[in-house]
Amino acid sequence: MHPLDVVKTRFQIQRGTSDPTSYKSLGDCFRTIFRNEGVFGFYKGILPPILAETPKRAVKFFTFEQYKKLLNLTPLSPGVALSVAGLGAGLTEAVVVNPFEVVKVSLQANRDSFKEQPSSFAQARRIIKSDGFGLRGLNKGLTSTLGRHGVFNMIYFGFYFNVKDAIPTSPDPTLEFLRKFTIGLVSGTISSCVNIPFDVAKSRIQGPQPVPGEIKYRTCFQSMALVYREEGYFALYKGLVPKIMRLGPGGAVMLLVYEYVSGWLQRNW
Repeated sequence: MHPLDVVKTRFQIQRGTSDPTSYKSLGDCFRTIFRNEGVFGFYKGILPPILAETPKRAVKFFTFEQYKKLLNLTPLSPGVALSVAGLGAGLTEAVVVNPFEVVKVSLQANRDSFKEQPSSFAQARRIIKSDGFGLRGLNKGLTSTLGRHGVFNMIYFGFYFNVKDAIPTSPDPTLEFLRKFTIGLVSGTISSCVNIPFDVAKSRIQGPQPVPGEIKYRTCFQSMALVYREEGYFALYKGLVPKIMRLGPGGAVMLLVYEYVSGWLQRNW
């Protein structure tokens, strides 16, 4: 699903449609990347997500379970506790993943051919050498990443487990699988729709600035306000279609794997 992530980032960092290099549609973006950058252009920045994927998912689901246990000791209702646990898991996950996101976005924004692009490690070294590890360097856009992951997981876990418990289970294993998959698909889709303004702000902060040497997009809410003022409300939803195409079914699969694997482990361990 990485090509959809590249396309999403390209849409989020482009400012308006007056620029002749702007992508006109989803299809135009795919065609232009393929024509100018080749098939490997769709896999720019793929190494950081690969390196981050296992620890990121481990942190997400492990901390979700720990927050859930802690919140069971509070007077919060079970439904609210699940959403708050999801929020906590998302915030924790964001801290782990943000440096990888900075490298990934900077590579995805590069329109040079794949062969001319620096490696992920070279790009990380360049960022560290130029701006360090802090909020102007390898951790820039942290607030936006916290918002993106926090909001997504709050809705993602809260919606899935609350709706799943409200809809009767089916004795048929196939129908039960489809029931869970559908709820997971809707959960991932709604979460993507709600959190995408944070995603746009993150891409603007972590991607190339309009004028080299001048920082236009500095903070999360300042970037959102700037995008809204200059490009309109719908600009905060750039890249929504490829994001839903990736995280709708992807989110459903991830929850199902989590449920079935954790269930198997609990039964056998």
